[in-house]
Amino acid sequence: MSKPTLLILAAGLGSRYGSLKQIESIGPHGEAIIDYSVYDAIKAGFGKVVFVIKKAIEDDFKETLLTRFEDKIDTSYVFQELDILPEGYQVPANRQKPWGTAHAIMISEDAVKTPFAAINADDYYGYEAFSEMCRFLNNEKNETEYCMIGYKLGNTLSEHGTVSRGVCEIDPNGYLVSVTELTKIKRENGRIVSVENDKSVNLSDDTIVSMNMWGFDISVFGHIRKRFSSFLDHNIGNPKAEYYIPTLVDQLISAGEARVRVLDCDASWFGITYREDKQAAIKSIAAKIKKGEYPENLWK
Repeated sequence: MSKPTLLILAAGLGSRYGSLKQIESIGPHGEAIIDYSVYDAIKAGFGKVVFVIKKAIEDDFKETLLTRFEDKIDTSYVFQELDILPEGYQVPANRQKPWGTAHAIMISEDAVKTPFAAINADDYYGYEAFSEMCRFLNNEKNETEYCMIGYKLGNTLSEHGTVSRGVCEIDPNGYLVSVTELTKIKRENGRIVSVENDKSVNLSDDTIVSMNMWGFDISVFGHIRKRFSSFLDHNIGNPKAEYYIPTLVDQLISAGEARVRVLDCDASWFGITYREDKQAAIKSIAAKIKKGEYPENLWK
């Protein structure tokens, strides 16, 4: 049986953070969050890692990351660029942002040949999440059965600004009913609020959200190709519009073309959205090393 693939989305511009946060050091020997994700994935049983990056960071990416673990697991990378569009579409002159996380999955099709998990490069998910994901991809997925790892919203916020989260509705059998991408969530005066279109909505700490850790069969590529063209038809003139994975998943569920299992997992999470988040990430990794969850020198 072929082992699952881990697809790491690392092509974001990082505008809020202000640098290439995908390769920012948080470990005692220069390890980035990506290093810990790859380490946990190998331990959990993944057989290949594919990175989605921008061509502009290729040299830095190869020199600072791939050399660390390319002898530990099969690795490859693909480029997410603005001009990778379906036939008949052209990039508007005012477009600078990538086309979104669902587009990042779509352009990786030639490199991903097994069931796969898709994650963000700058989010730490934890070994338990990778273990649960690998188990599902090996034993339970099929062409219409996908999955996601759910997190409690209160455990996923930044103290330094707003965050984007896919807010989930889950049925009694543990399947996702819908996921709504909210892009401006923060804790304010002891409450969690989301501000969308100048309207404020209160959310609870226990609200289940997607942190973009999804498990897919390769059948998802066909779904994305079809729906990305529709997205462009309606949004190509909007320079900030992005086609998100949660949007894709919500469309598939609504159309009855896929079911998404929300995996029961107590995985911890932290991430680097803003530069000020880095020190908290360093402290979290140091605590895990002290507990024996990771060696001090990850790839020694």
